[in-house]
Amino acid sequence: MRDRTGIILGLGAFLLILAYPVWQALGSTADPARPALQRSVDPSGCVEDTTYMVARHQDLLNTWRTDVVRDGRRFYPATSGKEYEMSLTGTCMGCHTDSQAFCERCHAYADVTITCWSCHVAPEGL
Repeated sequence: MRDRTGIILGLGAFLLILAYPVWQALGSTADPARPALQRSVDPSGCVEDTTYMVARHQDLLNTWRTDVVRDGRRFYPATSGKEYEMSLTGTCMGCHTDSQAFCERCHAYADVTITCWSCHVAPEGL
């Protein structure tokens, strides 16, 4: 019975330490600002709308890879009705010319590793 106070204090300290990360996250008002990205040099827009491209560009690029490499299809029919060549360096990098100011900045913010350049040769100047 003499250890009761020590056990209660020990459990209380343990729970405080365990809960600290949660309290810190809830108390933090700092919201890391999204990076300012360099816009496309082509004013007509991207292959899909901005909302879609921000959320799902990786799915689009993976689908393009499969369609081109495995199925031999070379053109992508966009929802706008326009067709684009399925080419990272020809289509995407034709408009988004600076990978440091566009791709790498956003991927660093999201803590995502870019794997494009493990297969593709980066265009000169990237």
